[in-house]
Amino acid sequence: MSAPSRARSSLHGLFLGLISGTSMDGIDAALVDIDGDRIHTIGSLTTAYPATLRHRLFAAILPTTRLSVHEFATLDIEVGQAFASSATALLAAAHIPAARVIAIGSHGQTLRHAPQAAVPYSMQIGSAATIAARLGITTVADFRALDIAYGGHGAPLVPAFHAWTMGSRTANRAVVNIGGIANITLLPAASTNAPLTGYDTGPGNCLMDAWCAHKRAQSYDLDGRWAASGTPIPALLAALLADPYYLAPPPKSTGREVFNLGYLERLLGRAEFTGLAAADIQATLAELTVATIVAALGSLAPHWTDTLYVCGGGARNAHLMQRLQQRLAPLNVTSTATLGVDPDMVEACAFAWLAAMRLADQAVRMTTGVQQRAIKLGAIYAPTAAATLAGAEISIRD
Repeated sequence: MSAPSRARSSLHGLFLGLISGTSMDGIDAALVDIDGDRIHTIGSLTTAYPATLRHRLFAAILPTTRLSVHEFATLDIEVGQAFASSATALLAAAHIPAARVIAIGSHGQTLRHAPQAAVPYSMQIGSAATIAARLGITTVADFRALDIAYGGHGAPLVPAFHAWTMGSRTANRAVVNIGGIANITLLPAASTNAPLTGYDTGPGNCLMDAWCAHKRAQSYDLDGRWAASGTPIPALLAALLADPYYLAPPPKSTGREVFNLGYLERLLGRAEFTGLAAADIQATLAELTVATIVAALGSLAPHWTDTLYVCGGGARNAHLMQRLQQRLAPLNVTSTATLGVDPDMVEACAFAWLAAMRLADQAVRMTTGVQQRAIKLGAIYAPTAAATLAGAEISIRD
């Protein structure tokens, strides 16, 4: 990938990004080579959580769950161990020794995201100290905390990376990441100096995955085939779209603590929704994801941009992609792969880049409503001074 020309400090070398998203379907790891204003993916890997750990994580994120200090601390370490194992496996597959990697950027696993609580917070686990100690590589983590401390939502964090890798000097572009939660980034042409915009549009795959697991004992709807076999229910879709989240103006963010199986079952418990076919409900949930993305583009498309680039698991859902294309025509809907960006690894690459930015002491442009529009993200865990910048070259450009 090649980023648009820019003047800023840059750090050259190998970085590794780690993330498990709200779908919790595995740990994405990406090894990248950053050279000034270019980023090249050397290798990537998705590692499933051990089944028992994944089950405990799903239990932990339920809104009614109350973890003991011991349970919380144990999960934190075990997720850190799983992240470390994923990074180790990727380095082995790529035949790259750990000593060549400058830093790891680890997002961790979100347990609860509550930026608008009486005491705002966003909680990610996956002990960065464990990762740093196990691999002997400086690890940057806890990316959301400072943004929330300054009054932001702490999410989404990837718009600046979208701009860095997929922005254009002359063309307006839109990128949507469809993970468990979907988020959109509007990338104005760099020549316009217009502000960067990005926020969560609402559920991406999370409600579809939850319903599929509940009714079919499958973790997701392959290619959206089950949804495609059903017919969306207008009254149910209208009830879903009546959620206050969609009326709130950006910046905004949300998570599985709001949109989950319990949320859906409470809605389906209404008298008017009894006896609905499970496939029709799945089709309606897919339509919800499509409708909220379309609404986010609003009057901008097709006059503002001619293409929507999709990444995340949703880019592999043929039914979602088809419905987006039908709803947004004549806009072109395509995967970020057309820009040379692996749709499955955008977020993992983003956290590798965020680690590079932190070690280069560079602020990141935020779209989260934070008081300071650019802040330095992440806490640094360095196993030894010698390992901190092993093999790195830091160059400052004005």
